[in-house]
Amino acid sequence: MNIEAYISSGILEQYAMGELSGSEKAEVEQLCNSHAEINAELALITHTLDTLAMKTAVQPDEALKEQIKAKLNLNKPETTEKRMPLEQPSRPFSYAVAASISVALLASGLAFYFYSQWQTAENQLEKLVAQNQEVADDYQFVNQRLKNLETDVEILGNPNYARVAMNGTENSPESLATVYWNASTQAVYLKIQNLQKLSEEEQYQLWAIVDGVPVDMGVFDHGSNLLKMKSTASAAAFAVTIEPRGGSQNPSLETMQVVGTTKV
Repeated sequence: MNIEAYISSGILEQYAMGELSGSEKAEVEQLCNSHAEINAELALITHTLDTLAMKTAVQPDEALKEQIKAKLNLNKPETTEKRMPLEQPSRPFSYAVAASISVALLASGLAFYFYSQWQTAENQLEKLVAQNQEVADDYQFVNQRLKNLETDVEILGNPNYARVAMNGTENSPESLATVYWNASTQAVYLKIQNLQKLSEEEQYQLWAIVDGVPVDMGVFDHGSNLLKMKSTASAAAFAVTIEPRGGSQNPSLETMQVVGTTKV
């Protein structure tokens, strides 16, 4: 049913002015019960007609009024049927509510759309940041490896460095390490070829035998890079022992892993 067309047909005005037949009135009343908009429109029309009638009414002469009432025997108390007003919102108010709801739904939809777009952009940004960080980490790793290789080439290929091979002892026959020592600059580097991994409580310690006395050259963990150790001006031999983490003042000879003599 087209409610707007029905309201515009004028039948509600005819109902309010009492110009409809019994069946037509019943139809209007039935539609008012089932359609709030028709009910509200009828209430508005009725209120408008009542207001208009009150404003245009002509007060009759009081004497004439009494004569008519006497003839009609209307002096008894009047009984007026009370008509309950239909408490329904007017059409403009209904349209305003509908418009407000539409605007709210539109705003909610736009907010959800932009929130979804923002979430997507944020996720993409996080991925880009993670990828950039991964690339940066890879670059740092490769750059460090290149620096290590440059150092290795500079030391290993330098004729000023004496090469001291340290072979495994009875404690660890398979162990192998090499010391590169420059007697002029006193620089000492250590290259690990094969040493077992230690526990968290232990570390390797390099010793230089100077005038028959072991001298601490520094502690280190297992690794494959060329390690810069402490300097020494002279050494008859080099050895590596296993010590508590942090090193010892004197070597634990029973834990010696490798040892090698110099040619200087």
